[in-house]
Amino acid sequence: MPVDLEPTPFTVVIADDHDVVRDGVRTLLERSGGEFHVVAEAADVPSALERVRTLHPDLLILDVSMPGGPSLSSLPYAFAAHPELKVVVLTMHEDPGYARQALEAGAHGYVLKEAEPAELMQAFRSAVIGATYVHPRLGALLADEAPDDVDPSVLNERELDVVRLVANGHTNAQIAEMLHAPEGAVKAARDRVTQKLGLGSRTELTAYAQRVGLTG
Repeated sequence: MPVDLEPTPFTVVIADDHDVVRDGVRTLLERSGGEFHVVAEAADVPSALERVRTLHPDLLILDVSMPGGPSLSSLPYAFAAHPELKVVVLTMHEDPGYARQALEAGAHGYVLKEAEPAELMQAFRSAVIGATYVHPRLGALLADEAPDDVDPSVLNERELDVVRLVANGHTNAQIAEMLHAPEGAVKAARDRVTQKLGLGSRTELTAYAQRVGLTG
C-alpha cells in the first residue's frame, strides 16, 4: 500500500539583530503548517554567513542593518558558500536604492517589516521557488526609475518563452527540459535576448519581464 509522504519543509535561517523581529518571523513561519522550518537564527552578519556555510538553508531572511558589516555586501559570500540559497531582505528601509542593491546582489525578495503576515509569506514563498517579490510601493518606484524598455515584439516566440521562464526563476537546465531543447540552445537564446534588450543580469531580465507583462 503506497505511503503518503509529507513534503519536506523549506529550511530557513533568520538573521536580524532584534530578538523581537526574529521571534515574530519564527512564529509566523511555525504557523505555516510545516511548509517552513527554522533551523537557526543570527544576530550579526558573520553569524549569518556561518549559518549559511554550515547548514545550507533554502532561505535566508536578512535584515539590511546588522552588526558585523554591510548585510547586502555579504550576499556574494553567502551565495559562494551555498549557490542554491534564496534570500529575502526584511527591512524598515523603504528606499528604492536599497531594494535595487539587494536585487542586483541576488536577493529574490525585498519586503518591509511593516508588512502584513500574508505579504511576508508571499515574499518567502516566492523566493523559495525562485521568483522575485518586491514590496509594491518600492516596485512602483523602481519601475518609475527604469529606462525606456525595448518593445518585446523584437523577440521571437522561443525567446519570449525563455524570458518568461527565466523571470519565473527557472535555470537554463530546467528551461531546456521544459522547452524540449538542448541547454546550449537555451543559453544561446538568452544571449540573444539580453543583446536585443540591452540587459545583463537575471535580475534585470526579470524586472523587464514584470514591467512589460511577460510574467505570470
